[in-house]
Amino acid sequence: MYPNVQAYDRGVMFNPDGRLFQVEYAKEAVRKGATSIGMMAKNSVVFVAHKNIAEPLAIPATIQKVFRVDSHIGATYSGMVADGLHIIDVARNRAQNHRLVFDDVKSVEALARDISAYMMQATQYGGLRPYAVSFLVGGIDSVPRLFEIEPGASFLGYKADAIGVGKKTATEMLMKEYKDNMPINDAIDLGVRIIKKISEGKLTRDSLDVGYVESGSDYVLMSPDEIDQHL
Repeated sequence: MYPNVQAYDRGVMFNPDGRLFQVEYAKEAVRKGATSIGMMAKNSVVFVAHKNIAEPLAIPATIQKVFRVDSHIGATYSGMVADGLHIIDVARNRAQNHRLVFDDVKSVEALARDISAYMMQATQYGGLRPYAVSFLVGGIDSVPRLFEIEPGASFLGYKADAIGVGKKTATEMLMKEYKDNMPINDAIDLGVRIIKKISEGKLTRDSLDVGYVESGSDYVLMSPDEIDQHL
């Protein structure tokens, strides 16, 4: 045991073992968040996210887990809601600023790098805490792209990925059932099946967010009636 071990809990600094406790705590908060899934499908990227509505009088439409970031990019998160909504706003601002300055859309990877760099600041400076949120950011450049960004600010590209409390189960199902270039409806159905298996209560259209972006089309957030067709 190192002396004054609690000092490493009070700020973002390495302990003698090379660990950042605050980043590890943020990752634990993500592991308790509602499950979100992203998949690259045929000429498209699909997002399926569980909305864990704990309050019986809450209005489901006011809770959102899948977002349009730009016309060709979507995102979903797992972890602390306030952190997630803040980073979504940052991502949208970065995408729109790129349009204004360069008169062109920002690539999916460039946006993922921007979000990663922004989140990394909270792991380097005193008086800040890491963002307790992981992101799946995906969209269409010349081909579909999907990235995960975690609280430590590292990011990695995936064909299919899951974040949140059901990550282990979801990853196992994706490894068995996900196929390259699967039709978009098959990808949505797979995402819904995974959320059904992970969810403790009955899954309804009000407890799901589903969005996708296809090559040549703008991002789409599915309506509750459209989600019903996949339940």
